[in-house]
Amino acid sequence: LMGVMADTVLAAGGHVTGVIPHGLVVRELAHTGLPDLRVVSSMHERKALMAELSDAFVALPGGFGTFEELCEVVTWTQLGVHRKPCGLLNVAGFYDPLVALVDRAVSEGFVKPENRAIIAVHADPVGLLDLVSRPLTTPVVQWAGRSDST
Repeated sequence: LMGVMADTVLAAGGHVTGVIPHGLVVRELAHTGLPDLRVVSSMHERKALMAELSDAFVALPGGFGTFEELCEVVTWTQLGVHRKPCGLLNVAGFYDPLVALVDRAVSEGFVKPENRAIIAVHADPVGLLDLVSRPLTTPVVQWAGRSDST
């Protein structure tokens, strides 16, 4: 799916930055048609560089890697590591069970209601891009009575 997305963006005249660990390049999994392909040492470096380069995070339907990366960037927003919007492209209800789980975590007290707003959800790509282009309304996190400045 990442390759199809990259090809579609390139065909439309857009820019794509690929970030891939060296171990996957040697397995011939790199997209060789990208004008901006950055090879890093590890998956940890990949995620850190993608987070640095990104203005927002959007998860398309995917598997464990997608779930893990989504949860990490949402957690980073919750913790105040960054203030970047996060979204789910909920194609054909793919993410309905995850959204229900997040909503249950709110109702059970594991996620603060204001932090639920970190994750924008929309079935339409244009609608989701509109949501993640808006500034976050989630308050800056304070932990143990301390503000971010202390």
